[in-house]
Amino acid sequence: MLKVLLAMAVAFWAYSCTFLTSSCGSPGVTLLESNLKSVNTYAEDLQRRLVPFATELQARLAQDSQRLKEQIRRELAELQAKLAPYADEVHQQIGTNIRQLQAKMSPYAEELRSRVDGGAGELRRALEPYAAELRDRLQDNAESVQASLRPYADRLQQQIDGGVESLKERLAPMADELKAQVGQSVEELRRGLSPYAQEVQDGLNRQLESLTAQMERAAEELRARLAASSEELRAQLSPLAQELRQVASGDAESLRQRLAPLAQQLDERVGQTVEAFRQQAAPFGETFGRQLVERLEEMRGKLDSGAAGVEDHLELLEKEVREKVAAFLSTVQPPAN
Repeated sequence: MLKVLLAMAVAFWAYSCTFLTSSCGSPGVTLLESNLKSVNTYAEDLQRRLVPFATELQARLAQDSQRLKEQIRRELAELQAKLAPYADEVHQQIGTNIRQLQAKMSPYAEELRSRVDGGAGELRRALEPYAAELRDRLQDNAESVQASLRPYADRLQQQIDGGVESLKERLAPMADELKAQVGQSVEELRRGLSPYAQEVQDGLNRQLESLTAQMERAAEELRARLAASSEELRAQLSPLAQELRQVASGDAESLRQRLAPLAQQLDERVGQTVEAFRQQAAPFGETFGRQLVERLEEMRGKLDSGAAGVEDHLELLEKEVREKVAAFLSTVQPPAN
């Protein structure tokens, strides 16, 4: 239900923002007030109709859930029965596809590891001169060090931000390349199984669509994990610049005493942080490859046993929810411009 309400809220506010943006440049306040009233009326109408729709949707989903379970069970049972005479061929075909996928994923995993290593090394090298510069600054008088420390900290932060963004740009395309490879692998599996499932193509297509959705979600999870790891790296490096700013804001007499440990530790802390990122992110490719193989193994198990999984039910249920919400939103007319 939460996904449904969020979808409606996003649709409404997206329209409202577009509506107001297009109107704010027009002369006079009267038109803006009129537009606001129209938007408010639209919101009230949407809210009034939303409550009974949500109540009805919840009741229908409870009924549809069981119906969809039965539908999936029947489709899989029929698919399993039709494929039974070719069980060895089907098993062999999926096994071949698994081996091909493993062979194709191996270079991607190595490439991702190489990009992680290269990006981490590049960031480490970019930050190394800052440690040497900070140690050199300790030789200047306290007032000079204090005056130059804040600009130095700002440059360090800019270097950290630029390095992390460069790392993200280096890694992000990998998820798109892997999604393309997923689509190609599923299509190869479709062609390999189609001769054995000519009378049950709908059931086979649903299984392959479910497989594609699961694999694409895994690719998006990989993208999110790479981005999150990069942002975590930024979050762990940024305190270095913050600590330097704090030192710069203190009194000049104790500045050298407080700055000396930072100057000694800066290179070591950068090295440890970047290495921790590399150790965490480098194996993501291998993990992704294992996930894809597991999905194919699960599909082979379903075709062997005719038993549906939870994922099949949830995906079909989500599809029906999207269709019902889209149909409802199409009946809610936005205010005229």
